[in-house]
Amino acid sequence: MTPAARWTLVVVCAATAILLLDVTVVNVALARIERDLDASFDELQWVIDAYAIALAAVLLVFGSLADRVGRRRVLVAGLVVFAGASLACALAGDPVVLDVGRGVQGIGAAAMFATSLALLAQEFEGERRGFAFGVWGAVSGAAIALGPLVGGALVDALAWEWIFLVNLPIAAALIVLTLTRVPESKPGRPEPLDLPGAITFAAALLLLVLGLTRGNSEGWGDGLIVGALAGGAGLLGVFVLLELRRPAPMLDLRLFRDGAFAGTAAVAFLQSVAIYPLFLFMSLWLQDILGYGPFETGVRLLPFTLLLFAVAPLAGKLTARRPLGELLGAGLVLLAAGLLMMRGLDAGSEWKDTLPGLLVSGAGVGLISPALAAAMVSVLPVERSGLASGINNTFRQTGIAAGIAGLGAVFQRHDPDAAGFAAGLNDVFLVAAITAGVGAATAFALVRVRV
Repeated sequence: MTPAARWTLVVVCAATAILLLDVTVVNVALARIERDLDASFDELQWVIDAYAIALAAVLLVFGSLADRVGRRRVLVAGLVVFAGASLACALAGDPVVLDVGRGVQGIGAAAMFATSLALLAQEFEGERRGFAFGVWGAVSGAAIALGPLVGGALVDALAWEWIFLVNLPIAAALIVLTLTRVPESKPGRPEPLDLPGAITFAAALLLLVLGLTRGNSEGWGDGLIVGALAGGAGLLGVFVLLELRRPAPMLDLRLFRDGAFAGTAAVAFLQSVAIYPLFLFMSLWLQDILGYGPFETGVRLLPFTLLLFAVAPLAGKLTARRPLGELLGAGLVLLAAGLLMMRGLDAGSEWKDTLPGLLVSGAGVGLISPALAAAMVSVLPVERSGLASGINNTFRQTGIAAGIAGLGAVFQRHDPDAAGFAAGLNDVFLVAAITAGVGAATAFALVRVRV
């Protein structure tokens, strides 16, 4: 491994970790934010939603831009925006300022996330690329899972502002390392950025993710939700028409005729639907029903994280030896099995009852993450890996939003008491397992590529 490759791996994994931690780290701080800023329920929801919506909406735009102007340049710009917005969030004395800051923070995170796989793809080849993707996959999954643990520790020991302030020294160090240690990508395609396509796609995804994330709380018949979903679908149709007519589109829709490309995008979406929203429901069960604090909740989710960390680097090496569809399919089968093993909860269940399923699920996600990263980059040329990274992470983030919405609707069919909570969680496990099974079938059938 060359020094440039080693530093690229360090920078990319650290940048990915802080941006994904900020997806879930704020959940445990909402009560303190509500008290200190006298925030309403809607304003608290936007602390979470503004970040997630902005992140998902502009991922593809930054991925396409990075291929044209340089991936290192886009990463540095993202880190600067992310750090500045984190400071604004920490200093916010008003919930509206905090919500706006979270939205800007999400834009910076999108620039960081969109360049992650592309930077790794340009510095690593063969089995070493698989190992790098394995490490990145382990960090990605662990960052989501560790959010409540890290957030709980910071809030309990210091104050809620520190969940944002901790980003500043990390981002500053990463900016210096990126400028001094990470090589810039080769000049990209000469075509200008497809601004009409970029704006239309970002607006469409913003509306769709907004509708999905707020649908359960506002009601699916609410005018805002119906308008957001209808408007997003309409703009997505406009985007398709624009891209079909442009000589140099931001996203060449003909790529989806390739079964491996379409299958990989579908798997990215389905695995996110199946696994990431479960951290939300599991955290609620552990805290609201079993009475654990935020830090204690994070500790009880650690078995999942530890298995993911153990399996992902080993799985990364396998990406250079086995068809990627086999690895994805096998990981999704393990995920489905683990989810089914966690079913059967009742009002008297303890967290240990979910432990075997958590372990199997962690192993499954550890197998999925590096294979998915390798698959999306492998179906496009290296010079377009920024676009590939953007597409992969766009489908992942949209899957999280759809999973929270869909599984949340399933969960809310039950009463909020202990028995109803357990019944709702059992239903969520079942639907998520079926989703993982569909993802496995898709991977086996369509993703027939090698690194």
